[in-house]
Amino acid sequence: MSKTSTETNTVDASNNTVTEEPKPIDLEQKKINDDLKNRLRKYIKKLDETNTSTTREESEKTEIDTFKQLYKPRLDGEKHSYNKVPKFFFKLPRPDEVLAQKLREETRAQFLQKKSKELLDNSELKHLWSLLEKSNGSYTMANNDELTIDYMQFRKLRDSAGPKYRHYLTAEVFGRLQAAEGGVGKVRGVSLFNYVMRRVWLQQTRIGLSLYDVTGQGYLTEHDLESYIAELVPSLAALDGLDSSFSSFYVCTAARKFLFFLDPMRVGRVRIRDVLSCSFLDDLLELREEDLPMELQEQNWFSAASALRVYGQYLNLDRDHNGMLSISELAGYGSGTLTRAFLQRVFQQCLTYDGEMDYKTYLDLVLALENRRQPAALAYLFRVLDINSQGYLDAFTLNYFFKAIQEQMVAHGAEPVNFDDVKDEIFDMIRPQHPSRITLQDLVRSGHGHTAVSILLELHGFWAYENREALAAAADHHS
Repeated sequence: MSKTSTETNTVDASNNTVTEEPKPIDLEQKKINDDLKNRLRKYIKKLDETNTSTTREESEKTEIDTFKQLYKPRLDGEKHSYNKVPKFFFKLPRPDEVLAQKLREETRAQFLQKKSKELLDNSELKHLWSLLEKSNGSYTMANNDELTIDYMQFRKLRDSAGPKYRHYLTAEVFGRLQAAEGGVGKVRGVSLFNYVMRRVWLQQTRIGLSLYDVTGQGYLTEHDLESYIAELVPSLAALDGLDSSFSSFYVCTAARKFLFFLDPMRVGRVRIRDVLSCSFLDDLLELREEDLPMELQEQNWFSAASALRVYGQYLNLDRDHNGMLSISELAGYGSGTLTRAFLQRVFQQCLTYDGEMDYKTYLDLVLALENRRQPAALAYLFRVLDINSQGYLDAFTLNYFFKAIQEQMVAHGAEPVNFDDVKDEIFDMIRPQHPSRITLQDLVRSGHGHTAVSILLELHGFWAYENREALAAAADHHS
């Protein structure tokens, strides 16, 4: 077998195996290595001639110097690569940087416009439904004549629909819909279509909310939320006829619910993703229906009936008509049985103006009292009850608030209940991790936190707890 000078492999005749010859050493690197070896030989020869011994520090220094000389050319060659790392953090432009602000706004507007064009419009959704009907899916009586398609039909639908539909019709979507319906190998056409419609709606809403995100950081401040709701009001048919003088109060009432439940740290802003994931937007946009039943409107915080109810209560409590509420005026809230101790703590804990409460602070209190089962409401009430800001409620704290309940019972001619009995019932109800301390986590985890706080806040709540069996029996009788 002939061998040329350009071949890099040799053949071992004894076992017919091919071995690869070593690659030639880089000439520059070879020169550096030879120079290093010569320097080491001279250094060792010098030590032998002088019969001197080196210390450990001198040996380490020699090794370090040698290492630097050997690798310094290579490090210098790669130094420029550090200048190629892309910048990944950009500070927000200052308010006085007008040009940078305008550039940022225009860039964000172009980006949102691009995202908007990627969404399916009504005609494209209708086209998707027509493709579903033509997909040769099966109709069965077991599914009430509903269309079902298997995965092969799903893939065929995706391919025929076009590239704009592709990210809506993935294998993961098919698998999730199939698992949610408990089916085997098939999904309902209605479920698939509803999923696509819901996703398009969420993306449209995300883009619409992002238009009000001035900083582009994914948050909405209270002012941003109020601007969004104010521009949304004309499209809500259920709010037709809303008095223009009440419009600003309605917007404030609606925005306050988002901030109360989605801003637990009270930083004055909410995340857009949290707004989309909660049900508040659904309740707000439900008002687009013209013939929404009055029963549903009364249960919807965002309806005109609900907003007028809350604002009407505020006006009725404001006896001196100064637009603010004092402790004595707020004492008439609800059944009028909120204890003096609780009301004093509310005014100590919440923002007030010359010892009086404004409408926004009043809205927070109403949301807390009307939604006591919700963690955000329990957190609000827990902060009020925690008189020593110690992070838990102990027997002393419970006694402080229940003493006011006992005083109300005496004022109504009833015999006061022993505190120790009530304290034991509360601890048995909540079952805290610490036997003598009730934390906010204990209240939320127990599922009975709303009952525990009601016992301490108002005589009406304590009375409802004491007579719970009679009330339950009466409810069963009426049903």
